[in-house]
Amino acid sequence: MEEVIRFFRTYELWVYMILGLGGLIYLRKFTLAWQELRGATFGLERESAQARLNRAAIMLVLLLAIAMTEFVLVSFIAPSMPETLPLPTTTLDLLATATTTLLAETPQASLFATAATPTGAPLGQATASLCMPGQVEITSPRDGSEIGGVVPITGTVNIPNFGFYKLEMKRPEETNWLTILAGNEVKQQGTLGAWNTSLLPPGNYQLSLVATDNQGQSLPACIIQVRVASPAETPGP
Repeated sequence: MEEVIRFFRTYELWVYMILGLGGLIYLRKFTLAWQELRGATFGLERESAQARLNRAAIMLVLLLAIAMTEFVLVSFIAPSMPETLPLPTTTLDLLATATTTLLAETPQASLFATAATPTGAPLGQATASLCMPGQVEITSPRDGSEIGGVVPITGTVNIPNFGFYKLEMKRPEETNWLTILAGNEVKQQGTLGAWNTSLLPPGNYQLSLVATDNQGQSLPACIIQVRVASPAETPGP
């Protein structure tokens, strides 16, 4: 199962492109068959056109089902399966150790940052990016904090012509964001959702809040960085 999800996640763009091309081809076949069916005068012509129409409709439904499966696997199932998330390599860890040592003020701080930050970005160095207080912001968890388990996410999403918002996550060294939840209600210092981090490998993660208006235009994302602790390290309430 992990290999299947990893495949769909790796080739997500190609899958959508192939499905889109197939959809255009069979949509054209469906349209032509429909026009021929409406203009047919003989029973044999109608039967032939109806058969082609049915085949095109079945293929369109099948392509749509595959596209929906791809979206669900990549957006909702993959983030909860640590086996499908890339882990930092040894080379990255060595580079992270050197960078952390240069930024640390004391040897003790350097050792702590190196052990607790396998992704190369020590806690305290991250700053919230492009957050707009009163419009698009994450108030909890705080930027640079340590979290674990099921984490309630609170904040504000209140923009003109509001459409919907989504929360995404990734490791700092990754380029692709994974959607973990979404909503279509305005929030003013309210609960945006809950993030289950219990299945994620310990380390640094970036959390992004994206607000989109009803015209489909997205505002710059509010991004914070947090550290997911292992179950043994998670602080009690």
